[in-house]
Amino acid sequence: MNKILMSFLCLSIGMFSCNEIKDIEKEPYLRWVGDIQFDEEIDNPDFKLCYTDNNVRQYFNFSKGVQYKGEKPAIDKYFLENYKPTESKQIGFLRIRFIVNCKGETGRFRLKGMGQDYQPMAFDKSITDQILSLSKKMDGWLPIEMEEMNNTPWDYYQYLIFKIDRGNIIEIMP
Repeated sequence: MNKILMSFLCLSIGMFSCNEIKDIEKEPYLRWVGDIQFDEEIDNPDFKLCYTDNNVRQYFNFSKGVQYKGEKPAIDKYFLENYKPTESKQIGFLRIRFIVNCKGETGRFRLKGMGQDYQPMAFDKSITDQILSLSKKMDGWLPIEMEEMNNTPWDYYQYLIFKIDRGNIIEIMP
């Protein structure tokens, strides 16, 4: 009787332990800090990656600079011509990150604001909505091609940082 009870106890502990391991394996971890996972509540489901999330290149994977038609001057010109300054007393930085797929299409936009002290800050919606909308409309993004990968076009992360001073864009980085 003790052997049967002991066997049942060992089997129960073993099965319970296996469930704990599965629960740990289910917890999602990002490949890199800053990876942008699809969120059905905010992302456009029509935007598709050419490969998988694990193949989206981070901007530090290549050193070709901004891959946009006309490069940085074209980005500056676009926002200078289209952004409408707003009434605001806020000063700080607004970062927008997104993915450019191998076709030059963009999606999965994320915004993050910070004050001059580099602490998180929420900008007025009149600023964030306008910059987000303009960023989504940009149509000159180019796919990244890497020589070491036979110049195949890849999906990659891109960011723009806007220095905001009282409702005006003072500078756009990179």
